[in-house]
Amino acid sequence: MVSIRKLHEQLVKKERSAVEITQETLDRIQAVEPDVNSFLHITADKALKQAQQVDAKIAAGEEIGMLAGIPIAIKDNMCTKGITTTCGSKILENFVPPYESTVTQKLAEAGAVLVGKTNLDEFAMGSSTENSAYKLTNNPWDVSRVPGGSSGGSAAAVAAGECTVSLGSDTGGSIRQPASFCGVIGMKPTYGLVSRYGLVAYASSLDQIGPFSRNVEDSAILLSHIAGYDPKDSTSLKVDIPDYAANFKPDLKRRGQVRIGIIKETFGEGIDSQVEKAVTKAIEQLQNLGAEIHVISCPNFRYGIASYYIIAPSEASANLARYDGVKYGLRDEEAESLISMYNRTRAHGFGQEVKRRIMIGTYTLSAGYYDAYYLKAQKFRTLIKEDFEKAFRQVDVLVCPTVPMTAFKAGEKDDPLSMYLTDLMTIPVNLAGLPGISIPCGFDDNGLPVGLQMIGRVLGEEQLFQIAYAYEQSTDWHLRTPKI
Repeated sequence: MVSIRKLHEQLVKKERSAVEITQETLDRIQAVEPDVNSFLHITADKALKQAQQVDAKIAAGEEIGMLAGIPIAIKDNMCTKGITTTCGSKILENFVPPYESTVTQKLAEAGAVLVGKTNLDEFAMGSSTENSAYKLTNNPWDVSRVPGGSSGGSAAAVAAGECTVSLGSDTGGSIRQPASFCGVIGMKPTYGLVSRYGLVAYASSLDQIGPFSRNVEDSAILLSHIAGYDPKDSTSLKVDIPDYAANFKPDLKRRGQVRIGIIKETFGEGIDSQVEKAVTKAIEQLQNLGAEIHVISCPNFRYGIASYYIIAPSEASANLARYDGVKYGLRDEEAESLISMYNRTRAHGFGQEVKRRIMIGTYTLSAGYYDAYYLKAQKFRTLIKEDFEKAFRQVDVLVCPTVPMTAFKAGEKDDPLSMYLTDLMTIPVNLAGLPGISIPCGFDDNGLPVGLQMIGRVLGEEQLFQIAYAYEQSTDWHLRTPKI
């Protein structure tokens, strides 16, 4: 897959047209989609029209931005005006939003070409994309295995060359975990850096939109275009957005001393030995590039899973109460009363995992259990944030495996707890509102990708990208592609 910068140069020099690039992408989707199943909706007509508009601007001698004519896919939990937005759920099977999310509006204004909406775990609740109500997305490296979740469709689409870049959302690891499984770059920005207006809510204090790409620079370019203050989002940060892709250097020595901390609690028991080996080699490579390596303790890191699976379901219980069959979405027409209609609509419209999390959340928010569960989880969330604050007094960036294992086979994890544990390393980052990026750092003996997670301070995206770029340029992991 050609990078954004290279495609931009080809367009500006008129070596290729936006329509040609878009048609090649649509042809690729048609060729591999039967094996990968990344998309819920393919927007071929819209994509070609958008590409024609870019070509018309070039023909008229107008300057175009870096994203103009670039094929992009969007996770199907971001509202797109006039295009079905299902969140992977039967309850929104026929929902067509009357407005654009802020991120899709920004992409349209930048001239990006939308090729489709990608598959996901229902309402972004899952770690394998097996919870989608519509289809099972396969991992391009081994189609018998999952691509991760909940943004599995977006990660698989990039890995399989079905788009140049894509957007996902990350509530507890839903960008970084599938990025690791699919061998691509996945960036979860600082909470509030990217507007959530038009992102269908799962857990509002945790959700954040971010990019997938085949290389670090493409993620940096895409984030520069979608980040920024939005008055429509009350949690949006009023900060200046830099050009994240500017001034990249191939090593860390010319940037002064970069201090990298290894989170010691993320190694040892519970980590696949081949994952640990690949990540350890990646850390050695960072040291060779000029980084100063320290071992850091975050003792409350291990409580992230327990805290998250109280806080997130609680917020989901509140957010998903709006799906009652009254205003939009699925309605059970055979119900004999209003209460029956509520019950039957939600019973038929929601899948098992969504129901499980709604029930957990409703229980933990109930009068008799609020203090025992929800309030205690919030206290541990504060302790996790304090651990990170202490760590960043000693180092600039933290590193650990993105996921404790490589991609597993579809149907292999048949109990919820084993599935939840795949997000062990990623969840604390969301609880603290920090930026995190997953980059490829090797493969296991089955030829499956391993991801290295880098975690930065609040609004530390620029430094994360620079360190990730230096590592990427010293290896060839990002150049390897699945044979599909």
